[in-house]
Amino acid sequence: MSVIVYGHYGTPLVAFPTSGGDEWEYENQGMVSALADFIDGGKIKFISVGSVAAQSFYNKGAHPFHRSYVLAQFDAYLRYEVVPFIWTHCRGQVAIATLGASLGAYHAANSVFKHPDVIKGCFALSGQYDVKSFMDGMYDENLYFNNPVDYLPNLSDPGTLGELNSCEIHIATGTGPWEHSGPSYYLSSLLRGKGIRHHLDDWGPQGGHDWPYWKNEMREYVGR
Repeated sequence: MSVIVYGHYGTPLVAFPTSGGDEWEYENQGMVSALADFIDGGKIKFISVGSVAAQSFYNKGAHPFHRSYVLAQFDAYLRYEVVPFIWTHCRGQVAIATLGASLGAYHAANSVFKHPDVIKGCFALSGQYDVKSFMDGMYDENLYFNNPVDYLPNLSDPGTLGELNSCEIHIATGTGPWEHSGPSYYLSSLLRGKGIRHHLDDWGPQGGHDWPYWKNEMREYVGR
């Protein structure tokens, strides 16, 4: 698994690719260039990670329980390999934020919900947060613990809820081309039901499901 780091200083922002992307996607699609002034100016350190979508969600040649196993392994990889790598790179246990668009938004959100003690911010753009459709009707614990719409309603640990309420969580959607806002509104309702502080940002016509919209949204978020 490759990890690409852009920048020399600033809040580490871990970016997850879309369904067909890899660790180079954010550079190839112009997101790195769109945020270049913030990266070069030391406001953020942009960290792009790879994907296991082909080995998990879209691996129709594998048993569904293998797909969910790979999903759980990816979550463990993020927490126990990527996070320590970032801390080493930043020379300290700094707070981390996540970014993702489309399928990447699922990973960005799932990461902060699973690890709010170390991931303190999230920008989930145009996401889908229920991944049961990838499991051919089968279900196991690995899927449950990585499917936010299932485990969030059952969160009850005061420590975890307290950590989540210390995070800056943005769920972005809109009414622009190819965008489906239902999953974002549903996720927001679950968070609201648990009293978890977050922002549901409906960008209206400026919230479309494509890179020009996502780049515009992230420039606004990082600029704040």
